[in-house]
Amino acid sequence: MPVSRRAVIAAAALAPLAGRFATAAEPLIRRPIPSTGEMLPAIGIGTSRRYEVEPTPDAVAPLKEAVKTFVALGGSVIDTAPSYGTAEDVLGLILAEPGLRQKIFLASKVDTTGRDATLAEFERSLKRMKVDTLDLVAVHNLIDVTENLAILRDLKDRKRIRYVGVTVWRDNQLDALEAVMKRETLDFIQVNYAIDNRAAAERVIPLAADRGVAVMTNVPFGRDRLFKAVQGKELPAFAKDLGCASWPQVFLKYVLGNPAVTCPIPGMAKAAYVEDNLGAARGKLPDAAQRKQMEMFIDAV
Repeated sequence: MPVSRRAVIAAAALAPLAGRFATAAEPLIRRPIPSTGEMLPAIGIGTSRRYEVEPTPDAVAPLKEAVKTFVALGGSVIDTAPSYGTAEDVLGLILAEPGLRQKIFLASKVDTTGRDATLAEFERSLKRMKVDTLDLVAVHNLIDVTENLAILRDLKDRKRIRYVGVTVWRDNQLDALEAVMKRETLDFIQVNYAIDNRAAAERVIPLAADRGVAVMTNVPFGRDRLFKAVQGKELPAFAKDLGCASWPQVFLKYVLGNPAVTCPIPGMAKAAYVEDNLGAARGKLPDAAQRKQMEMFIDAV
């Protein structure tokens, strides 16, 4: 049902966009990982729910097409987790495409306790995705965070992974996340942040900027909450001023308008959604006044 909801909202905008971004000369906005300066395209793919399909060629085919389109248009960041059902297995089938893995910044997580169990989970993720290393591994939902960060740092020292981080996805985790950020050295955090869910911008995201931590943001559409809010509404003038052709682009440009955000990771299970979403990472981003205007609009619907 959430997919059909989004299809209703985006359909009118997507039809004239077919092929538009495939030939766009304008590159994607890129943001640095503060700990190294490595640049990342400013929108990635999240695999929760939408990539949890049966790992068969027929079921995976549209997802493979979405990922190939994503890479062709300049994207690279894909985020997953062992707890996302079959998503890692599905990515294993997708990344078997020749030449694809080296174009992907591949992120996963650990969410168990105890050194042996965490290492086993990490190795299982590698096996499921058919890869030898991962770019980023984060402690999911701050589970056994001190011990698991120590394990991940050891894996980083051994060059099994390149970056370490922590993740949350609910507002009631923000205080605990802030405490971890103050006492630990991190490359990344992942946090829930959307135009109608701005709590992370009060302290957590500014703290990340102060401490030189990259910020990946999840649920930028509020689990489809935002699509329901704007269903049937025309794009406002400020959206057109920003070059937005669809509501998803409005929501993503708002998130990217916060300069401390490195990369939102919306779920993208169709090539058409990839084309549309990546349009938000091109052209103008909203300034502070425009972001306030966007907030006021969403708060009023």
